[in-house]
Amino acid sequence: MSLEDILSRVEVAEIETGRKKGSVNIIAVSKVQPVERIKRVLNQGHRVFGENRVKESLAKWPVLIEEYGEIELHLLGPLQTNKVKEATQFFNVIHSVDRKKLVLKIDSEVQKRGICPALFIQVNTGNELQKAGVALEHLEDLFKLAKEEYSLPVIGLMCLPPVNEPPLTHFKKLSSLNEHLGLSRISMGMSNDFEDAIKSGATDIRVGSAIFGSRS
Repeated sequence: MSLEDILSRVEVAEIETGRKKGSVNIIAVSKVQPVERIKRVLNQGHRVFGENRVKESLAKWPVLIEEYGEIELHLLGPLQTNKVKEATQFFNVIHSVDRKKLVLKIDSEVQKRGICPALFIQVNTGNELQKAGVALEHLEDLFKLAKEEYSLPVIGLMCLPPVNEPPLTHFKKLSSLNEHLGLSRISMGMSNDFEDAIKSGATDIRVGSAIFGSRS
């Protein structure tokens, strides 16, 4: 598969759901990908990329940004509080806000700099003990803390469905929660299920191997 194939399939899903062409944000997940593959996608004109780790991103993206110009970078992986300063300075969007301590740390950095990346709250829709994401029963409290008490730019919710369950159930659940909170964007769907995610309301999909090929 390729970026061209993904763009075509996303356009079909947009049409089938009555959505405007180009309304779905395709995040090319470049974690652990060789720079040569990333440059290939950059040379095709794509400018929205996702990474899982702050350290890895800082090691490769400054040089690419210098060469290719402005890039929209999304942090998709879990964020440790000791990496918040770097993350809020470097990324345009953070998808993994999932606990009070992290909200407080982000707010502290925002107060120093005066600007903040757009934020998604990650929801553990499957209530999996080993997975990051706020538990369903604590979502509304975390949302109110971040959005209402600290006025952070929370734009939507994000989820990673359990690997052994149909993702569609979790996409619909997240979409319902997003609507309940009055949020405009939803981050869900990956290489194997992004069409179902779009049909469930996803505005931001995270596609890696289908664009770049298998990771090293």
